Amino acid sequence: MNQELMEKRVAAARDRLKEVEQRLGEPDVVTDPEKMKDLGREHRRLKRIEELGERWETQIEELENARELANDDDPEMAEMAAAEMEALEPKLDKAESDLKLALIPPDPADDRDAIVEIRAGTGGEEAGLFAGDLYRMYTRYAEIQGWKTETISSSASEMGGFKEIVFAVRGEEAFGRLKYEGGVHRVQRVPETESQGRIHTSAASVAVLPEAEEVDVQIDPNDLRIDVFRSSGPGGQSVNTTDSAVRITHLPTGLVVSCQDEKSQHKNKAKALTVLRSRLYEQALAEEQAKRSESRRLLVG
Repeated sequence: MNQELMEKRVAAARDRLKEVEQRLGEPDVVTDPEKMKDLGREHRRLKRIEELGERWETQIEELENARELANDDDPEMAEMAAAEMEALEPKLDKAESDLKLALIPPDPADDRDAIVEIRAGTGGEEAGLFAGDLYRMYTRYAEIQGWKTETISSSASEMGGFKEIVFAVRGEEAFGRLKYEGGVHRVQRVPETESQGRIHTSAASVAVLPEAEEVDVQIDPNDLRIDVFRSSGPGGQSVNTTDSAVRITHLPTGLVVSCQDEKSQHKNKAKALTVLRSRLYEQALAEEQAKRSESRRLLVG
């Protein structure tokens, strides 16, 4: 992307930013939470482009001024300007790189909250401990970013790890930052379960889904089979005493989601529906991407 094209895109972003700021004050937007949310996301993205554009333009101007001074008749002034150019060039490269990234059209799902699912894989109890380490790593990262996390469902292993844990991460660009974490993670180490000091290999899978809202995925109640059962856990009040746990089966796709972390059956059902909605949304996105890839392949062919 050359300088002229970047300047045009920054100018277009500034014009659109003014339009969005004007729209945010209009009555039909103020009274519509969905419109306000969408425009707020766009405003944050455009504001970042504007700020990065200003930084980039400032670096260009400062570098041009230094180049002029480097040709000055005064040797001392020229030497100082040459030293300043050496310091400014890396800053300009960084500013240009950041701006180019910001100008890339965003994935519509990047601004959404995320649903993270971690499951222990091969490795027995050590895999469960590794899944627990991953969970603590992601929740700590979320805390540093100023995001909020909420456990949706979990199944603890005997030694303090997790067979499976599903949690929501809510904050600005949560899905966009975490989506590349999806996949199988592997660790080689001497685990706490090993008494002979031998290195074990264990694995855990991580799935990161964009949290879908009700307007994104319409679920027909007739397509759901909802079963309730008693929570299983380490014991204590409200465990194994009431049918508070919920399992939801989406009949058309066969997707099954269960939740038992809350004492309230209503809350467990709401959390399970959130996960189901996100899985269906991610499935729809994957199908759409597959169609686009196939169309592109046919056009290229």
